[in-house]
Amino acid sequence: MSEKKVTNYVVKLTKEQIKKLENILLDRGWDISSFQYAYWRAMKDKTTIVAYNSGKVTIQGRGTEEFITFTLEPEITKEVKFGYEAEEKSSKSINNTNILPLPHAGIDESGKGDFFGPLVIACAYVDETDELALQKLGVQDSKNIKSDIKMHKMSLGIRDILYGKYAIISIGNEAYNKMYENIDNLNKLLAWGHSRALENLLKKVPHCDSVIADKFGNNTLIKRALMEQGKKVRLVQETKAERDIAVAAASILARDEFVQKLKTLGNLHKMELPKGCSQKVEKVVAQLLKRDGESKFAQYAKLHFKTLNKVKSKIGYKI
Repeated sequence: MSEKKVTNYVVKLTKEQIKKLENILLDRGWDISSFQYAYWRAMKDKTTIVAYNSGKVTIQGRGTEEFITFTLEPEITKEVKFGYEAEEKSSKSINNTNILPLPHAGIDESGKGDFFGPLVIACAYVDETDELALQKLGVQDSKNIKSDIKMHKMSLGIRDILYGKYAIISIGNEAYNKMYENIDNLNKLLAWGHSRALENLLKKVPHCDSVIADKFGNNTLIKRALMEQGKKVRLVQETKAERDIAVAAASILARDEFVQKLKTLGNLHKMELPKGCSQKVEKVVAQLLKRDGESKFAQYAKLHFKTLNKVKSKIGYKI
């Protein structure tokens, strides 16, 4: 039984290599045209090559193997790699747990369970080409990444791969507390944030027609909050949606943004603000109460949490 022929391949090239490849394709009769987020797209004999602005070059179609073997490697990369890694990458692109076929967007949030710091929502649009690069980067649910340094590096990698096809909104503590006071419901606030992030993404990727969100409440919450463009998009809500590559990418973007904002807040108020809602958080709350009093908490904490009143009661705090 013959091996399955490879019809999808991704390689990273320099600007000089991309230009050289374009000249070769023009000389050999390929149809070159413009393409979104790319230098160019080339088509010939049911084979398509796209050179993205990020440096990624995708080759798809029945002529993929021949093009790599007889043009790409001998004339452009000067390296023989095909046959050692192409099959592995191809299998990875098929072996995933995506909730919907790509391309689609994914939304996730961070900071919901953290007393200190903002609420951050990110929306990321991922296509088949991005998926391969994100898998190679090791993208997964942000809750599985324990190192802030690793999270930050991965977030930078995702930004480079997606090349602008993402949106991040951060609701700072003062705005968050005012919104919560008016809405008086965390899930409704989350739904508004998801809708805003999606709307911002659709301004960058208007052809996006489907989005996946991690389910956090009644399905109607986000649907009711959707804005003009978001209402035109298919919305899927799933529990444990981070298994989807687009949602996983969004979760990392959101968590890293939260961590960076939290560090900035800590520096501004000259106190390291811990994540979560643990005893360590309560200890810092007590220190801040003694140093600054209660009035500044709206600037760096979520006031509807029980944490502040709990610590005030413990230490016998009085105005």
